[in-house]
Amino acid sequence: MLGNFTFCNPTRLYFGEGAIQNLKGELAKYGSMVMLVYGGGSIKKNGIYDGVMAVLKECGKKVVEYGGVMPNPTSAKLAEGARIARENNVDLILAVGGGSVCDYSKAVSVSAYCEDDPWQKYYIRFEEPTCKIIPVGCVLTMVGTGSEMNGGAVITNHEQKLKIGHVFGTEVFPKFSVLDPTYTYTLPKYQMVAGFYDIMSHILEQYFSGEDDNTSDYIAEGLLRSLIHSSLIAVENPRDYEARSNIMWTATWALNTLTAQGKTTDWEVHMIGQAVGAYTDATHGMTLAAVSMAYYRYIMPFGLKKFARYAVNVWGVNAESKSEEQVATEGLVAMESWMNKIGLVMNLKDLGVTPDMIEGIADATLIMQGGYKVLTREEVIDILKRSL
Repeated sequence: MLGNFTFCNPTRLYFGEGAIQNLKGELAKYGSMVMLVYGGGSIKKNGIYDGVMAVLKECGKKVVEYGGVMPNPTSAKLAEGARIARENNVDLILAVGGGSVCDYSKAVSVSAYCEDDPWQKYYIRFEEPTCKIIPVGCVLTMVGTGSEMNGGAVITNHEQKLKIGHVFGTEVFPKFSVLDPTYTYTLPKYQMVAGFYDIMSHILEQYFSGEDDNTSDYIAEGLLRSLIHSSLIAVENPRDYEARSNIMWTATWALNTLTAQGKTTDWEVHMIGQAVGAYTDATHGMTLAAVSMAYYRYIMPFGLKKFARYAVNVWGVNAESKSEEQVATEGLVAMESWMNKIGLVMNLKDLGVTPDMIEGIADATLIMQGGYKVLTREEVIDILKRSL
């Protein structure tokens, strides 16, 4: 049964090749001081930086640049960015990069004028902002997180060995996002396929939950089929525009809150993966891939009907004369085959996890309530060991 819900997503999207031309109209809505946030500098090599700066200059904006945002943004980096935004009286934060840059920019937007310690307020106590929020806009260069159209912001605290996401309300959503699939062409294959799995994991976290046979699930199945089809093409030809554009659009819909409507959701794969990331600083999508098969095989008996449906509707498994368990198992085998085919990391050992880390990672894993099975700490440890 589909539960009651209220749906609102205020982000304006500009999608397609040449979508950057819409940036000028958006910049006109904000004051003169723009904080340009980006990552390790790849946007300066591929020309995206020059294109964005040309628009900013044309619009007469003053720009304070803040680069070097790492793939897993830290609480220390957040504190520094918040200080710079506040001291420069920034009117708009423009994130140019992938999900980490977008996440980071949203975190800065609610931290610049926060009178409390942002890490404690947002990531330990999970409180909502009560201070001035700086508007955020995004120019996306990597797909996967869906951060361009949601309120999520994941931050890592190395001292506490914690990686935690806060999903803020619509007031923190990007005001606009520019999505040009050609901006993703130069991404290294490792990062590209990690993003593909992040998309799949977002959909599965919302799909595998207690409510069945509702519109949200049918949407999820369509998104998954599209992703699987296009990912196989993109791995062979990363510059296939149709494949990359379909994947970019799927990534946005995977986590813009649409497919979660009327459902409980799981998110335990993300909690385990983020705990792994806090210990290893490994690429987010790869941490999810490394633990997913062990997790889903463990919880499959508790949601057998849904796993069998997943096998048939997403992977095309023939259910004739087979038990639900046989069908569900074949579905996970098909999923594992696809994961291997596109080149995902399939175990934690390859991400630098050693047996002595297991208990610490388990302690850093938040236990969620929305899936088919609420895990105990011992069960988390078991899944981590199976993932090594």
